[in-house]
Amino acid sequence: MIKRTLYFGNEAYLSTEDEQLVVSYPDDKKPETKAPIEDIGMVILDHYRVVISHTLLRKLLDQNAAVVTCDEKHMPQGLLLNLQANHTQHEHFQIQIQISEAQKKRIWQKTIQQKIINQASLLKKESIPTDNMRYWAGKVKPGDIGNHEARAAAYYWDKLFKKHLSNFKRGRFQPFPNDMLNYGYAILRALTARSLVGSGLLPTLGIHHRNKYNAYCLADDIMEPYRPFVDAVVLGLVEEGYTTLDTEVKKELLQIPAQDVCYKDRKEVLMNMMQLTTASLYECMKNKKGTIKYPSFYGD
Repeated sequence: MIKRTLYFGNEAYLSTEDEQLVVSYPDDKKPETKAPIEDIGMVILDHYRVVISHTLLRKLLDQNAAVVTCDEKHMPQGLLLNLQANHTQHEHFQIQIQISEAQKKRIWQKTIQQKIINQASLLKKESIPTDNMRYWAGKVKPGDIGNHEARAAAYYWDKLFKKHLSNFKRGRFQPFPNDMLNYGYAILRALTARSLVGSGLLPTLGIHHRNKYNAYCLADDIMEPYRPFVDAVVLGLVEEGYTTLDTEVKKELLQIPAQDVCYKDRKEVLMNMMQLTTASLYECMKNKKGTIKYPSFYGD
């Protein structure tokens, strides 16, 4: 079942009744709305006067829903996750902690290979040459010691928006459409962390990212091959003429978890595919072999 992403950008009171999320508004003329909690995968709180009850928070976490809070600039800032989403949590943590450096490097190799392949697929859809990208993907070694990820990224970002934006530069604090990319990546990061917790893994312990100030190193690792799916949505918005991160754009970006991806010639919803990815990651760690499952674009 595809889980829903709920966004609250106006004043509201969120509570629960009969296993439903209940939304009440200060304007008595606006009726209450309800949604089954079991159908919810993510809740985004983007208004300083949104009030949420503790009972609702507990029930959302019981269903492994991720709760995201936004800052004064309306960008995702905080993330609340269920710490008991897996019944054999301690066993999973021990396996994750004991993974060898060689295993980490092999997983990172597959991760970067698929990221570059997905980037190349998106460029190909824009009729941009990608032979070099495919070559780099094939040359990635365990741990990406040749730093082919950086080579591919330089080419990719130079070409992706070139038809529409002559001076685009990718950077967290760079101008439009970087704000759209940042927002989409934040949603993807929360989704990845949610799936990792559901698979009994700690999002903090990365296989490549190791920043001591980063609480989601593993999420940042595993989301890498998924980034081009966010890029594709943002590219579509740019092509349609959107220039600001307004409510309409956020509405489109919130559909990222529900978009279709491909795995072994079959269609999967991105949110469900992410759960397959994190479950396969655990199996790779546990059995010291196997391949992590990542999605691709159709026709690739």
